[in-house]
Amino acid sequence: MTGNPPHMGRMAQDFSKNPMLVYWEMTQACGLACKHCRAEAMPKAHPLELNTDESKRFLNQLVGFGDPLPHLILTGGDPLSRKDIYPLIDYANGLGLEVSITPSATPELTNEAITKLKAHGIQSMGLSLDGSTVERHDNIRAVAGTFERTMEAARQCGRLGIPIQVNTLVAKETADDLPAIYELLRTSFPVMRWSLFFLISVGRGKALNEVSAEEGEAIMKWVFDLSHHSPFMIKTTEAPSYRRIAIDKMRSSGMATPDMKATSVYKGFQIRDGHGIVFVSNLGDIYPSGFLPLRCGNVRTGSLVEVYRNSEIFRALHSPDQFHGKCGNCEYSHICGGSRARAYAHTGDALGTDPFCTYEPATKEPAMA
Repeated sequence: MTGNPPHMGRMAQDFSKNPMLVYWEMTQACGLACKHCRAEAMPKAHPLELNTDESKRFLNQLVGFGDPLPHLILTGGDPLSRKDIYPLIDYANGLGLEVSITPSATPELTNEAITKLKAHGIQSMGLSLDGSTVERHDNIRAVAGTFERTMEAARQCGRLGIPIQVNTLVAKETADDLPAIYELLRTSFPVMRWSLFFLISVGRGKALNEVSAEEGEAIMKWVFDLSHHSPFMIKTTEAPSYRRIAIDKMRSSGMATPDMKATSVYKGFQIRDGHGIVFVSNLGDIYPSGFLPLRCGNVRTGSLVEVYRNSEIFRALHSPDQFHGKCGNCEYSHICGGSRARAYAHTGDALGTDPFCTYEPATKEPAMA
């Protein structure tokens, strides 16, 4: 799973030039064996992962995007397994970058480690919770004790005032538990944002089962209704069709366009795999996202800025008019654009139709200014 920074509501920017979020898979090393792991994490680090000096050179590349600088998300594997984690956080902060982290719920995630992350300037933390009970969560994580470790980490973040995003997998195996997970989050500790990640069949996630498009539509409608009284923001990951549902529901309620633009869902408009988001692997390889395995370059030998702005794949992902099928013909294409990762996973075409959407396009007129 991935985390997002607290400033998601900042002014809109040209995502074809500057990403909002750079996800850096610092390592593949992790003590867990999660059933849906995109990274197919291993107990030990890859011998060719970016070393400290190479990591610093990569971080320097991020400054090349200029204003606004992207927000850096440290992920893995388990970023806390890197011995140079704190010096690298300090180095990134020294460059003017804001940094968040998504640690794994391993024995490395102690209250002392969280306190140290706070002292080193971490902006927010992403924690994964895939079940409302010990049994359900630990079954997905495949290691006993991760539920309570996650809960204690969230409580410690609350004590220290570290904003947290809780990431929850949406799959056949977890869908019926979502209301109970929501109640657990609502009553247990402060939460900045709840992110529902709709499964993409990549990595070890191929062993789990995606919900159907119809089930996904029902879940997203439930999420929108829930968002009106939830004490925290709720977002979807790899389910951008939620934006269409939100627009339709807001319009049907008579909400004016300026009021719609003030909502949290509006802040995510246009952002999708490779547009507003870029992913750098532990080996330095550049991808549109962690769930879209199309290698576009490497930070050891090339420029992340150049690849993001000008490589053939990224330029296509920046341009919904180049999408095929329903997504290419849809009036919501610029707002939503479909999950490029899911389109690729199902069809081998990253510009094709997202099979998770039930909507049949009616017109190519833009859905919203």
